Amino acid sequence: MSAQMTVLSGGPALAADLHIPAGARGIVVFAHGSGSSRRSPRNIEVARTLHYAGLGTLLFDLLTDAEERRDAVDASLRFDIGFLTERLTAVVDEVKTRPDTAALPIGLFGASTGAAAALGTAAARPEAIASVVSRGGRPDLAPDLAGVEAPTLLLVGSRDTQVIEMNRSAAAQLGGPHELYIVEGATHLFEEPGTLDVVAERAAAWFIRTMPVRAH
Repeated sequence: MSAQMTVLSGGPALAADLHIPAGARGIVVFAHGSGSSRRSPRNIEVARTLHYAGLGTLLFDLLTDAEERRDAVDASLRFDIGFLTERLTAVVDEVKTRPDTAALPIGLFGASTGAAAALGTAAARPEAIASVVSRGGRPDLAPDLAGVEAPTLLLVGSRDTQVIEMNRSAAAQLGGPHELYIVEGATHLFEEPGTLDVVAERAAAWFIRTMPVRAH
């Protein structure tokens, strides 16, 4: 099933793309990075790999059109991790109540500042979040790393040296099981040939390994 839809329709309506393959074993909610959207080509490519692995995906815009325009001027929202976390948490709460997704274990895939929001949501909803993957993320900005119980995979490019150190420091504070994997030859955006393939494959394997088996 694939659908263009709106999440949080009762509040700040956000455009979203939902895809659930037949017999899906879980759903991964994406949190894009600063200045990006649900149409991030890198996240779309990762989502395709997750579909092949039998996982559903929900890609949505973290900001409304008005918020995007404001943020483009003053960058006031892209680093407001508390705000982004609340927004992502509200979407997760909706996923847990939708008839077509309520039964699916939930994973989170966050990029850049979206990774901090994903970890914030994992800490806020430990009973709901089964697994987290961060791509080139800023977990150091997350509000409660010790409260993250979900297994967490941190993926960082080998040439993204400053972010590697931020991830190492954050990993030491995570409350649950975690792994830091360095993608050889990659810079922050994983634009080098083959590096995003590694991200997608590692993410799919992590979600499959750490998500509970769904009872059909």
